Order: sequence, then structure tokens, then C-alpha cells
Amino acid sequence: MGTHTEKNAATTGSGSLRANAVGATGIVFFVVAAASPLSAALGGSPAAIGAGNGAGAPAAYLGVGAVLLLFSVGYAAMSRYVTVGGGFAAYIQEALGARMGRGAAYLASVSYVAMQVGIYGIFGFFAHVVFSQQLGVNLPWSVWAFIAMVLVGVLAYVEIDLSAKVLGVLMVCEVIVLLVVDFAIVGQGGAHGISFTSFSPSTVTQGAVGIALMFAFASFIGFEATAIYSEEASDPDRTIPRATYAAVLLITVFLVFTIWCFVIGHGADKVKGVAQQSPDGFVFTLSTHYVGTVWTDIMQYLLITSFFAALLAFHNTIARYLLTLSRRGWGPSLLARTHPKFQSPHVAGVFQSIVGAVVVGFFAVAGLDPYTALFSWTIGLGTLGVIVLQAWTCVAIITFFRRRQTGLGLWRTLIAPGLGGLGMVTAIVLALKNWGVLVGADTGFSNYLPLIVPAVVVIGVLLPSRTKEADATPPSPAASLATTDHG
Repeated sequence: MGTHTEKNAATTGSGSLRANAVGATGIVFFVVAAASPLSAALGGSPAAIGAGNGAGAPAAYLGVGAVLLLFSVGYAAMSRYVTVGGGFAAYIQEALGARMGRGAAYLASVSYVAMQVGIYGIFGFFAHVVFSQQLGVNLPWSVWAFIAMVLVGVLAYVEIDLSAKVLGVLMVCEVIVLLVVDFAIVGQGGAHGISFTSFSPSTVTQGAVGIALMFAFASFIGFEATAIYSEEASDPDRTIPRATYAAVLLITVFLVFTIWCFVIGHGADKVKGVAQQSPDGFVFTLSTHYVGTVWTDIMQYLLITSFFAALLAFHNTIARYLLTLSRRGWGPSLLARTHPKFQSPHVAGVFQSIVGAVVVGFFAVAGLDPYTALFSWTIGLGTLGVIVLQAWTCVAIITFFRRRQTGLGLWRTLIAPGLGGLGMVTAIVLALKNWGVLVGADTGFSNYLPLIVPAVVVIGVLLPSRTKEADATPPSPAASLATTDHG
């Protein structure tokens, strides 16, 4: 997947994506928007604090950010050898062979689709609540979800730079609305003055640290999408590593600072109780107290646009995964087509919109709750799937560099990805151990959702291919260096 021959085949002809279409800044917009910092802060932090380690939650987010930076070291180092979009699947195929790559691609597609349809559920839920209360427009949640689906589909259908611009505006707005609250809390000294007790060992280790870490990992999902845009990136050898580091650092700094502000805003001694008693009003209460009711109203609207930005980012990610699958003969060839004018993966985009409509329609007709069922179940499944892919990618990175003499050094090729992989395995164990907390239920159908992850991988690895998989095993070191080392 990483050879020049494949790159040329992928970027010419009817199935080509537009080269030099997006720079590092645009890719960062896609990645940070997928992580949805406003919804992560409003939705994830009360759970991390209330069910996790209370005032020590900011340190949990800092720890997860450090693990993902370690992961990013190897991920960025290998990006120069993987020149075709495909994200995790491309890395795994390059190191472990085509069948493993296909299993990873199937798992990535299922995981991201699960997360996107879940976000449609929570988008519809909050749109129904906010617009009915604020404007008197009382539409069912599913109608709002379908409206978002149409808008996302249209934006993703045209050139990628339009989506990047829209995401840039929405992301800046949601970051600003939270920073205003953050600085208001700090400026007014919080509830009991400025304190850094959140980062003291005794505070960090209190309560259920594992649950806090689990929700912190969920808040970072989407940062890995940088490599998916390598085919469309300008100067990908530099753009992809820069975008990867920038995305992880931005998300880490923003979330750690914001959640620390929440802690001092409520008071380190009371914050856990508030998060447990009123998770839905945990942040809005701070906004009203430290800034004002008007700002809280603005925040509610921007929460909806934050979910919309995440939907658009995931839509673009999924479409490119489906296109990669189909190029390799692992999916219907129709999905590998790109628009003759916009050079966007328009067929794959339409296909995933249909899938989303079917899932949303099923939950709506069945009368299942968009928040506690559709959102919680699918986000839990998607989060688990992506963390498994991250751990798998760490193995692929180490394997890839052990077979090749690149001169990059042990830190980038073994130590950092190895430590990152250990962090990912820890996250998998935490997610499975606390599955009921992650999905908001500990009985019934939701208990069996984790089984989908290995099932999808097995299908991807064992399913017969429609094309000759000449690259079923990784290329030899000499051949790989001759064809892929363009750094």
C-alpha cells in the first residue's frame, strides 16, 4: 500500500482523490473536529470526574495525552513509507500483509460508522431539546438527525477544502466558547482559589482512576485520521507528522486546562459530588455562574454545531476508508469511484449516508432512546474498536522498522511505539472491565457489543478476496526500501 506504484495508481484516473487539496492546518481541523472538544468537555468530563477519580481527572487526561504522543512518534515516523490513504489499515498492511490490513480496514470502517451514527443520535437529542426550549420548534430527534445527515452529505460531496473551512469555523467557535468560561473561572479565582491539587499523587490516585482514563481515551478518538488524508495532503512527508503532533498536543492542552478549570470552578472538594448529582448541568452551571445565562444559551447552540462538526469529520474519514477498501478489491468497486469534478469519494459518501439513515431509522421506529441507546452503545463500540486498532498499529510499526534499516533510531522505531502500545493495551483492558460504565448499561444486548470487534477482524482476515493478493505478505526490506523510501 505504500509503494510509489500504488500511489500513482491511486492518484490517477477515475478513482483519484485531488492531490494537494489540504494542508496541515486543514487536516488538524478535521482531526480536532472529530475529537469534538466541546462535546468531550461537556459529555465526557462529568463521567470521568463523577465515576472516576474526581478532582484528579485532569491528570488522567494528561496521562492519556502523553501515551498518544508516544504513539504518534512511531506513527509519524512510518508515515513517510505509507503514501496512500487508509489510516491504520495502511500501516498494518504495510507491515503485516494484505489480509491483516483488510481485517484492520473492516474494523476501522465498522468502528467509525458506529461512532458516526451514535453522534447522529446525540445530535438529534440535543437539537430537539435546545430548539424546542429556546425557539419552540418541536421536531422529533430523528428529523433533526436526518437534516444533519443531508447537510453533511452535501458538504462532503464537494471539494474537501470546503469541509475544512466549515470545520475550521465551527471548531474555533466551540473552543472560544469554552475558553471564555475557563478564563472567567481562573480570573475570578474559582470556588476556593487557584489550586493545582488535581495533579498531586494523592488526588490523582483516589477513586476509580481506570474509569477516568477510559473516558479520557474516548475523548481523543479521531486524532489518528491525519494519515487518512495523506493522498490529498500537500507535501505529505511533512504535513502528516506535523498535523499528527499538532492535533494531539492541541487536544491534550485544551482538555487538561479546561477540565482543571471545571475542578477549581466547582471546588476540588465538591466537584465529584456535583458531577454525580447533575452531569447534564455540570458545565452549564459554571457558565451561568461565572459568565452569565446568555453565554450558557450560546454554549448550548454551539454544542449542537460541535456534534455537526464531528459528523462531518467522521463522514470524510469513513468515505476514504471505504474508498481504500474498494481499491484493494475488498469492497464493491463502485465505492472506489471519485467525482469527476470535485475528486471527492462521493459514492462512498452516499453509501455511508444510506447506512446511517437505516440505523437511525431503525432506532427511531423501535422507540429506542437516542442518547442512552443509540449514542452510548455505538460510541462504546467505536471507541473499543479504534483503541484495538491503535494497539495493533503499534505492533505494525515495531514490526515494520525491525525488518528495515532506516537509521531512524530506537526511540522512534521501538521504544516510543512500544510504550504507546502498552498504554493502548491498558486502555482496552479498562474499557472491557468497565464496559457497563462506558455504554451506560450492564445488562442486555449491550453486553455482547465487544464481540463485534474480533468478529469483524476475523471476517476481514479470512474472507476470500476478489483480487489476487500478491502482497499477502510484507515486502522484503530491500524491495520496500527501493520502492517506498522517499523521505
